[in-house]
Order: sequence, then C-alpha cells, then structure tokens
Amino acid sequence: MSLFALSIVLIAAFLHALWNALVKGSSDKAIMLAGVAAAHSVFGAVAIFFVAVPDPASWPYLIASIVIHYGYYALLFQAYRFGDLSQVYPISRGMAPALVAFGAFLVIGETMPVAGIAGLVAVSLGICMLALLRGAANADRRAVYVALVLGCTIAIYSVVDGIGIRSAVSTLGYIAWLSFSEIPITAWVLYGRWRRREPFPKKRFAKGMVGGLFSIFAYGIALYAATIAPLGAVSAVRESSVIIAALIGLVVFRERPWIGRLIAAGIVAAGVILLAISE
Repeated sequence: MSLFALSIVLIAAFLHALWNALVKGSSDKAIMLAGVAAAHSVFGAVAIFFVAVPDPASWPYLIASIVIHYGYYALLFQAYRFGDLSQVYPISRGMAPALVAFGAFLVIGETMPVAGIAGLVAVSLGICMLALLRGAANADRRAVYVALVLGCTIAIYSVVDGIGIRSAVSTLGYIAWLSFSEIPITAWVLYGRWRRREPFPKKRFAKGMVGGLFSIFAYGIALYAATIAPLGAVSAVRESSVIIAALIGLVVFRERPWIGRLIAAGIVAAGVILLAISE
C-alpha cells in the first residue's frame, strides 16, 4: 500500500470516527442517522449535475450497492433496538477487513503480500479486542447476531463498491449517485416520526447532516483509494476509525478502561504500519 493511499485512507478513518462520535453523543440516534442520510442525498442531488455519469459497466454494482446499503441501515436500526451499539458494532467493523480481502480474492483474484495479511489480521484483532473491552461478550445475543450480519454486509458492499468504482471511469459520478440514493432512508425515519406523532428535533437533525458531510468525504476518499490499493488493505485502514472513535471517547466522553483501549490502539497501529510497508 503506497504512502499516499495510506495517508488518504487514514484521513477517511478520522472523518468516519468524527461522524460516529457525533451519532454516539446523541440521545436520538435514529434522527441523527436520518440527518446523515439527508446530507448524502443533498450532496448527491447537487453533484450529479456537475460530474460525469458513471460508465454503464459500473451500474450493476452501483444498483447492488444501493440495495445493500438499505439493508445496512436497517441492520443499524435493529442493533439500536437490541443492545448498545458501542458494544457490538466493533465486532462488525473488526471482521469486515478480513471478509473484504477474502471476497476480493474470490471475485477478482486480488492478493496481498504476507506483511499486508499480517497487518490486516492485526487491525482486525485490535478492533475485536475493543469490542470485548466494551462488553460485547455479555451483550444481548440478538445484538451480537445483528453485528455479525452487519460485518458481512459491510464486507459485501465494500467489495461491490470497490469493483464498481474501478469500472465507473467517473469516480465522483459513482459517489454522487450512490449518495443521492439515500433519500428513502431519511424519508422512512421522518415518516415514522410523523406517523407516531413524535416531535422533530431540528438541532439533532442538523447535527446529523454535519456528520453526513464527514461521512461523504470519508467514504468518497475510501472509494478513491480502492482504485489505487488492494481492497482488503483499504478496508483494514478505514476500519481503524473504530479505534480512533474509541480514543475520542476516552478523551471527550471519559470512557474507561483506558489501558485496554490504548493496547488495542497499539495493535491496530502496528497493523497499519505493516500494511504501509507491504507494497
């Protein structure tokens, strides 16, 4: 993985951690996620008029990704229903890089050097260690099952988007149409609020839209990196955002224990270094 690719994916990981921290700090996570999806839709609606349309070869992947992302959001809401997402979400993020690397190998024959594989394993282990520190082993079994399915979902859309973005010719066009497609997510949440006659918290929704801007840039950068680096390596570095978010929680939200979090961060950092020298 080149230094340039590593650098931009680390930026993406940091932005991803920021928007997750915004969602985590809210008492109304559903409306925050609706705001995130709304920001994606607005960005996409504007951008599609200024960027080239993706090559037709990428449209099957784009359509598949859109459907998979709908499932991803539905699983997120289920995770919020069954348990504390901060306990089980790192499980899904920790298993995703290995699944992405395996999927990329099966679908397009993409391989990684030994150092890269070792780095990927280290990143996954560090993230899963964080999940255990947060009590995932004692979480509601339904929440854990959702997290496992989430991990598979993340891996699938990462591989699909990785292949799609490489065949799109217009990277920005692919990102714009993918973002625009999230309109139904916001509509679904807002309709549920209206049907239940629940109040609409404008400030939280606006905060979610700010998080959505971070999310757009984070995933857009990761998709671009997928055109110049192995999908498994990109996924591993990107998912290190979970560790960055944990460190934000350590400093901002005063979450504990701190020693285990630092050890997990160190393991992930070692994995990122191995990925950096594996090219």
